[in-house]
Amino acid sequence: MLALSWADVGNSSLFVLMWIITGLLLLVGLVGTVVPMLPGPVLVLAAAIWHTLMLRYAVGADDAGFGWPGFVILTLFIVVTQVLETASSALGAKYFGSTKWGAIGALIGGIVGLFFGLPGLIIGPLLGALLAELIIAGRHWKMAAKSSWGTFVGSAAGLVIKAILGLAMVGYFFLDLWVLTS
Repeated sequence: MLALSWADVGNSSLFVLMWIITGLLLLVGLVGTVVPMLPGPVLVLAAAIWHTLMLRYAVGADDAGFGWPGFVILTLFIVVTQVLETASSALGAKYFGSTKWGAIGALIGGIVGLFFGLPGLIIGPLLGALLAELIIAGRHWKMAAKSSWGTFVGSAAGLVIKAILGLAMVGYFFLDLWVLTS
């Protein structure tokens, strides 16, 4: 139960600092849902953990903050986000008529692209699908390019879904903190 409020703590600088750090983690977590190489959903979970630890141990509100159900739900959000992000480029390629080799190439290209920052995350799946379609599947250039376009569309859709899930995580953070635990 959230038994702690601004009135209970007063203008404690620790309480204010706790909320500033929590807010920054949530904000950076949201940005991280669309910026590659920044673990957005994980930072939202980190904000929940930080906030709960600060409430319970630094401020002394033993029954405040998140409970296990809240942490489990946020963790499930992270798992769903990662699965969708990883699979979206391959699913997009498949939707646009790719062979299984193009979808596998997009997936492998996405994983390899992780090591090359933002350009790698954009170019990796596209190049992986294109090369797999041309070399392994032996498809014509036009069909291979269509599969690569599908990879791009799938990756963009995955990014939008990831951002929506990131917003849902932040929304759930406040819902759990102020509604479900009160």
